[in-house]
Amino acid sequence: MSPALRIKLFFALAALCLASAVRAQGGAYAVSGRVIDRLTRRPVAYAAVVPVGQEQRGASTDSLGRFRLERVQAGIFRLSASSVGYKTVVTPEYLVSAATPFIEIEMEEDATQLEAVTVVPSPFRATAESPVGLQVIGLREIEKSPGANRDVSRIVRSYPGVSFSPVGYRNDLIVRGGGPSENKFYLDGIEIPNINHFATQGATGGPVSILNADLIREINFYTGAFPADRSGALSSVLDIRLRDGNPEKQTFKATLGASEVSLSGSGHIGEKTSYLFSLRQSYLQLLFKMIGLPFLPNYIDGQLKVKTRLSEHDELTVLGLAGFDNMKLNLDEEGEDAEYLLSYLPRIRQETFTVGAAWRHYAGRHVQTVSLGHTYLNNRNLKYRGNDDSSEDNLTLRLRSVEQKTTLRAENRSYLGRWTVREGAELSYSGYTNRTEQRLFTDEAVLSDYRTRLGIVGWGLFAGADYASADKRFTATFGSRTFTGTYEFTGESHDIALHFEMSSKYDLGTLNGKTYLSGTDLQILFPATRLLKMVDVLGQKLASFSTTAATVSTLVGKFDDLYLGFEFTKQ
Repeated sequence: MSPALRIKLFFALAALCLASAVRAQGGAYAVSGRVIDRLTRRPVAYAAVVPVGQEQRGASTDSLGRFRLERVQAGIFRLSASSVGYKTVVTPEYLVSAATPFIEIEMEEDATQLEAVTVVPSPFRATAESPVGLQVIGLREIEKSPGANRDVSRIVRSYPGVSFSPVGYRNDLIVRGGGPSENKFYLDGIEIPNINHFATQGATGGPVSILNADLIREINFYTGAFPADRSGALSSVLDIRLRDGNPEKQTFKATLGASEVSLSGSGHIGEKTSYLFSLRQSYLQLLFKMIGLPFLPNYIDGQLKVKTRLSEHDELTVLGLAGFDNMKLNLDEEGEDAEYLLSYLPRIRQETFTVGAAWRHYAGRHVQTVSLGHTYLNNRNLKYRGNDDSSEDNLTLRLRSVEQKTTLRAENRSYLGRWTVREGAELSYSGYTNRTEQRLFTDEAVLSDYRTRLGIVGWGLFAGADYASADKRFTATFGSRTFTGTYEFTGESHDIALHFEMSSKYDLGTLNGKTYLSGTDLQILFPATRLLKMVDVLGQKLASFSTTAATVSTLVGKFDDLYLGFEFTKQ
């Protein structure tokens, strides 16, 4: 088999592995959900809910804010909700079928609304934030985008200013001439390093997406004017939102595709906790071996979202994302072409993890969010001369590279009439380790042993505001983010000093702490009293942040000699 034919077969299989099952579109089904106040989290009684395009199927909510739409035609639709005293809301897209999820609609009070409401649903949703550089990707586009096969990276490639890798089977994004590594990905506000299997370290692409499209509610794709709370993006931001679990019933779905088998589910644990999960296992290695390719890829991925109500005004969301990649060599394949490819192809193993938790507190017109997330990427390559691992003398490449990042973020969002104001702070630590053993051939064979270890502490403040006129004909947004500051580290005493400064007007002073390195363990600790002082100063400078400052001070002030920070362990 010629190399050209092998490449064509690989492209065909890469397309097959992303293909989705055909969904039935016939029939009519019931759609149920709940309408609540966005800030108070209380039910909105007697609100009108209609599916856009099927207004005759509308219904009203009961005293508990629940609604049920009977005999809605199967397909992809948005819902419109309206009520006297509230702004009309158009939801993201939902798939109406036998497994339609429970839909929760959040409405915001409209103090300027004095007359009776006339419901005129619109299929579009407007946003003041990044109106030019924002593309909202709904379920319809995910399911029906030509050639995308429900892959997020392939959907956005058709947008203006977006190109892709010349290697056809990879999902590297090149947005407005930027490199693939200049894109950022977020999952319900938690940063994730990559959304693809078999990623190339230093880039963000790969042949197969880690994300199961069945769990995605909506995607915000920013190609410019990035939100102030999304740090580090140079080319684009993909902000992915997952749907919530079903609080009414347990649903499960098993799928057998051309290249993978999957199991997903949605349901609830008690009255206050809902969950959403997905597990996928590929069998590409079997297909590749059947057609005689020299490499045998295999991957496993999983997603989890758990959301629980701690109280009437507090909720906690826990997220998890994992991907396992393993590419073996098909040593049974014979022939000149196979021998050539097997002579330089290494064995590849990768693990990608993201875990995060977000606590959200609803305090009237102010909403505070504190989130903690950790990402991990482990990349390993192994190659022996002649693929003979019986002796270490045959070793030509052994690489292990690990990237980790831990981020702590606090944010306050205030809804003040026509203005929406948001501000917050962020602290992160990024770690990178690499050990590469590689045999170099010059005049003689030399085994090079390269090792490096790098740690970076980052911090920043951000603020933004959105304005919308009474008739919604004019909207504006502005924001600012700063990383201004320096640090000093003394190895003998383990002292570290972070100097925070947001121009001369917002000088937050110096935060002193300790760092400890013992074997494979690294600790960065700061006294809670100093953290409280910094939060108090920030609360004085930014009045809308005062509620968050008071909440943090109350929690931490209950403990004596408390140190807060991070602990990292090298694997």
